[in-house]
Amino acid sequence: MCGFTGFIGKKADMKTDLTNMMDRIIHRGPDSAGEFIEGDAALGFRRLSIIDLETGGQPFYNESNSLVAMVNGEIYNFLELRKELMDKGHVFETASDCEVILHGYEEYGEAILSKLRGMFAFVIWDRINKKLIAGRDMFGIKPLYYGKMKDTFFFGSEIKSFLPHPGFQKAFNQDALLPYLSFQYSVLDETFFKGIFKLPAAHYLVYEKGEVTLQKYWTPDFQSSDRKLEQLVDEIDETIQESILSHRVSEVKVGSFLSSGVDSSYVASVLKPDKTFTVGFSDQNFSEIDNAKLLSDELEIQNNHAVLDADACFGQLENIQYQMDEPHADPSIVPLYFLAELAKKDVTVILSGEGADELFGGYEAYDMTPLMKKYGKIPSIVRRPAGRVASKLPEMRGKQFLMHAGLPVEEWFIGQANIFSETDAKRIVKEPFQHGPSIKQIVTPFYNQVKDKDNLTKKQFLDMNLWLVGDILLKADKMSMAHSLEVRVPFLDKKVMAIAEQVPSKYRITKMETKHAMRLAARKALPEFSAARKKIGFPVPIRNWIREERFYRQIQEYFLSADAADFFNTDEIMLLLNDHYEGKSNNGRKVWTIFTFLIWYKRYFRLEEQVVAHREPMLVGAAN
Repeated sequence: MCGFTGFIGKKADMKTDLTNMMDRIIHRGPDSAGEFIEGDAALGFRRLSIIDLETGGQPFYNESNSLVAMVNGEIYNFLELRKELMDKGHVFETASDCEVILHGYEEYGEAILSKLRGMFAFVIWDRINKKLIAGRDMFGIKPLYYGKMKDTFFFGSEIKSFLPHPGFQKAFNQDALLPYLSFQYSVLDETFFKGIFKLPAAHYLVYEKGEVTLQKYWTPDFQSSDRKLEQLVDEIDETIQESILSHRVSEVKVGSFLSSGVDSSYVASVLKPDKTFTVGFSDQNFSEIDNAKLLSDELEIQNNHAVLDADACFGQLENIQYQMDEPHADPSIVPLYFLAELAKKDVTVILSGEGADELFGGYEAYDMTPLMKKYGKIPSIVRRPAGRVASKLPEMRGKQFLMHAGLPVEEWFIGQANIFSETDAKRIVKEPFQHGPSIKQIVTPFYNQVKDKDNLTKKQFLDMNLWLVGDILLKADKMSMAHSLEVRVPFLDKKVMAIAEQVPSKYRITKMETKHAMRLAARKALPEFSAARKKIGFPVPIRNWIREERFYRQIQEYFLSADAADFFNTDEIMLLLNDHYEGKSNNGRKVWTIFTFLIWYKRYFRLEEQVVAHREPMLVGAAN
C-alpha cells in the first residue's frame, strides 16, 4: 500500500516541487520514497512496505526503460500473471505484486486492467510517446485524482499533494456544495477543488498532447442464475473463503476489523488472525465491543478494543476532514479514524467487511415493509400522484411512506444517505451555490443502465456507483492511510462479484432477512448468534453530542462565522441547530453535514494558507 503524486509540465525547480508534494502524503508511505523526473514529467512515490520488503521499491521500469510506473494497491493474482508474462519473455526486476501492471500494459495495453484481480490505482509514463496512462480498480477501492491547470497536469492519490505546487490554482467548486448536502459526501466527478476530478471506478485515462480521454473497462452485470439456492450458497461460501485467504498474503502482520455485523464476523472467522480490533462508545446503544469480544472469544482470537471519548473525537475533527481531502459528513469516519489508529499499534494490514451489502443486498433500505408491499397493490394511477404530492411537502409523518411506496425507485432513492431534500438544501445556501447539478441529473445516468432490472438491483447498482465508492471505500482508504495502515476488502473481489451477480433478488432479500444467500453462506463458518445479527452500521451518538452545551457552543461558533455567512443563510442553519439543541426536532445529521463542511473549508481555505505561505492568494470563486 502506498501513494503517488506528480505532474506533467516543466517547471523551474521540478525536484523541489515534487518533494514538497510527496511530503504531503508521507502517511501513505512512511517506509521509503522514489521519484522519476525527466523532461516535462515528474512522478513521486511513497511506500508502505507489504510485499517484497527488500526490493519492491518504486518506480518500476520495463526492460527497455521506455515505460515507468507507480502503483498504489495489491494484485492478488500476480503470481499467475507474472508466470504468464514471463512465459512471453518479460523480465521482472522485483518480486512485487504490482510490477505485473507495468509488464501487463506492455504486453496487452489497456486490456491488462480486465485481467487484474485486486485493488489499485496506477500511472504509467510512456517516455517515448510522452503519454500518461492512469487506471483505477473495478470497485474504486483506491483513489486517484487528476486535473489540468494552465500548462500543468496533476495526478495523485490525494488532492492535498497538489497544494504545494506553484502551478496549482486553488478555487472552490461552487457546484459541489448543493449535492453534498443531500448525499453527505462529494458525489460529483469534479471535486470541491475546481478543476480537480476523481477518476471514476473501473476507468482509465490517457493524457497525451494536452488532452485527457477517459474509458470505462467494466460495469456490474446482474444476471440471475436459475440454480438452486443450496448450490448458490455453497459457491458463495467457497468463493468468499478463497477471497479472504487470497487477501491475507503479506510479509507483515495481518489482523481484521470486527464489528457486531455478519460481514466482518465472516471475514474474521475465516481469516482467524491473531487479533481483531473494535471501537465503541460508553453508551451501549452506540457500541459493538461486547458482540465483537463474544465472537473473538468463540474463535479464540484476541480482541483489542477501545472506548471512545466525545472530547477526543471532537479534537480530531479538523484532522479527519483534512485527511479526507473533501468534506465528508458520514459520522462513522470518526470512530473509523480511531479504529485504524488502534489497529496500527499491532498490525500493518487489516481485512474489513466493506462491500458485502452492495453486492448481496444487505441494507434495510433495499427492502420494503409489509405495509408498503400491501400499499403497492393499489393501482399506480392512485399511488403516484399521492407520492408526488408527498415529495413536495416538508418533512412530516407519512411522507417517506407515500414516496417510497408510490413513486418509481428512480424518483426517490439516491443511496444510503439523504440528508437534505433538494428544496431544503437550496433554502439554506446562498444564491451562487443553488445551481449545482440536480439529484436527478446525478442519478439518472446510472438508472438508465439498469432500466430493465427490478427495484432491488437498481438500488444496488446505484449504490455501487455512488455510495460505495464515494462514501464507504473513500473513508476506509483515507482513515486507514492516515495511520499508515492498509485496509483490504475481500468481498470486493472480481470472483466474489461474479457469483454475487448471479444471485436472484428473491435470494438476496426474503421475508426473513436481507442478504439472505450470503448469510446462509456465512452460517457455514459462524456461530448462529453472529450470522443472524442485524447490521448496526458503526453508530455514532452525534445527536446526543450536539445537545451537550460545550459541543453546541463549538458548532455555534462555526455557524455564526464569516465563512458560514459566505455559503449559508445564517438564520436558517441556526434554526436547525437551536431546534436540535432544545430537543424540538432531530436535526443531528443536518447540523453535522453543515458543520463538517465548515471545518473542511476552514482547514483548506483558511489554515492552509499558513501552511503554504509562499503560495499566491487563493481563488475562491463566489465564496467571498
